[in-house]
Amino acid sequence: MNGVARHYFPGNNTPGGFFSYYHFILDQKEAKRIFVLKGGPGTGKSSLMKRIGETMLAEGYNVDFLHCSSASESLDGILMRDIGVAMVDGTAPHVIDPINPGAVDVIINLGDYWNESGISANRKTIIETNEKIGSIFAGVYHYLMAAESMYDNIARINSSVLSPSVINGIAMDIVHDEMGCEASRLHTGKFRKFFASAVTPEGLRSFLPGLINRYAKVYVIKAEIGAGTEAITTKIAEAAASRGFDVEAFYCPLKPEEKLEHLLIPQLSLAVVTSNSYHGPGPVSNEQERIEIDLLGNVNKTDYSLLQDMVSDSSRRMEELIDQAVNYLKKAKEEHDYLESFYIPHMEFHKYDELQRGIEDRIRSYADN
Repeated sequence: MNGVARHYFPGNNTPGGFFSYYHFILDQKEAKRIFVLKGGPGTGKSSLMKRIGETMLAEGYNVDFLHCSSASESLDGILMRDIGVAMVDGTAPHVIDPINPGAVDVIINLGDYWNESGISANRKTIIETNEKIGSIFAGVYHYLMAAESMYDNIARINSSVLSPSVINGIAMDIVHDEMGCEASRLHTGKFRKFFASAVTPEGLRSFLPGLINRYAKVYVIKAEIGAGTEAITTKIAEAAASRGFDVEAFYCPLKPEEKLEHLLIPQLSLAVVTSNSYHGPGPVSNEQERIEIDLLGNVNKTDYSLLQDMVSDSSRRMEELIDQAVNYLKKAKEEHDYLESFYIPHMEFHKYDELQRGIEDRIRSYADN
């Protein structure tokens, strides 16, 4: 019987540049091994992780597939939390160095499998292409910064026509209904942060439906930008963690440190998610209870109508700016694919089968222990 596969992003393209939540993938004290892959573009890091992840999944292990925001079909890592093993791409922009080398962290250098002279023959072009990619990404982040400004304008207006007491009441009702009988425990639950969606060359990509389809109960908060959903999810997350429940918090790409969009509490099989025009919970799965909370119904229509044109204009401009960021992410990916062409012909990929088998055997031994 196959294990359970989950998909999400550990990092994202944001207004402040590439933002990483990699340090939440697996805590050093929980980890049996963290394999850190080092190697250039086209050296097969993503493919190797994908094959290992699929092998372990087929053997019944639960596997989280951690996707890359710069190419959403590629992987930046895999995680088998149940057995304390992770494998991550440790190259730029998410440079990862071993914290406890040998004891926890293991570096796998894919540079050991390339023909260096063949790659270095294209030294000048490789350097120039890397510089071009860096320049394109700088432009992408400026587009996202401008989009964030429009986001803030929309949020300012929407938040002004909603009652804070209503927002607080919704959060407290959910806490009472789902955790009211749970006594506070002696320890605080773990709080992990990731992204369910990302700004990618393929557009806005969301893995939210797959993340919540196995949860017994899902609260769906229907709201526009700035309507206070992050206040609700944050209060619920804090209440859960204080009661000893582990929390998985998924943030907004435009507000990676502020806006908690979606919340999973595995021990309660409970999810609280935001639904708007950019991402939704998807179809209801069998035997899943969904409770919809429509914040739009709490808007002061008189005040809101006066500013609706500004909200609509800001929304249109924000979408245009995000679309431009996506277009340039596509160009960056094209350049990255070109860069890979200087590495792929000089890799000894036939040796990866043995490498893969060795890693899989090590993972099985950690599971057995």
